[in-house]
Amino acid sequence: MSTKVSNKKFKWALDFNVAKNTDIPSPPGYNPSVPQSQSEVVRDHHLMIKRSWDLALGPFKQLPMNLFIMYMAGNSISIFPIMMVGMMLIRPIKAMFAAPTSKMADGTQGSGQKLIYLLGNLANIALALYKCQSMGLLPTHASDWLAFVEPQTRLEYFGGGVSLI
Repeated sequence: MSTKVSNKKFKWALDFNVAKNTDIPSPPGYNPSVPQSQSEVVRDHHLMIKRSWDLALGPFKQLPMNLFIMYMAGNSISIFPIMMVGMMLIRPIKAMFAAPTSKMADGTQGSGQKLIYLLGNLANIALALYKCQSMGLLPTHASDWLAFVEPQTRLEYFGGGVSLI
């Protein structure tokens, strides 16, 4: 049995253990000696701010679609509208607890973005609660609380035309 190690190099194999591999050329347009220009840094910063504002305004962009879904679901009490309203109520709550604050910009605009994100989610919650109220699922009338009202006690009893106090 031979313990000879084969150093045969296949034409499709790359050896990444070599410190400087001259077989792989740099990609077109890449020059490691050229530093990144200041305009690219500013452009990247503006792109990050724009992206974080887009993320912050996301809940407000969902409002028209939620209004349309509410209209299409109707006011009947059935499984489909209740599931739709339940999802419209749960999604913003989950989004507020899992807020993508790490993806939003820092500094003066970061606090404004977080506030706008919070207000957008609160608006979606208010819309879901309005739909619950219009469907009659929220206890907003006194008759909804009759199970918790103490029954009236009788102050006097009548029997055969004679008061029995």
